[in-house]
Amino acid sequence: MKKLLFVAVLGLAFAACGSGASSSTTADSTVSATADSASAAVSATADSAKAAVSATADSAKAAVSAAADSAKK
Repeated sequence: MKKLLFVAVLGLAFAACGSGASSSTTADSTVSATADSASAAVSATADSAKAAVSATADSAKAAVSAAADSAKK
């Protein structure tokens, strides 16, 4: 029984040293950096798509206006 108690105390001593705390901080910062990077990529893609749709809509509007003007004459 004394050997089991010694092993348990020794295990708790090694667990209390705190070596695992730095890996969770690194993982948290990595997840945060990855999320920020993904968010920036999605924003850039959305902005690009918005510009393309806006340009297409403006072009279509100009074509319809030109067609309406030519029909009036």
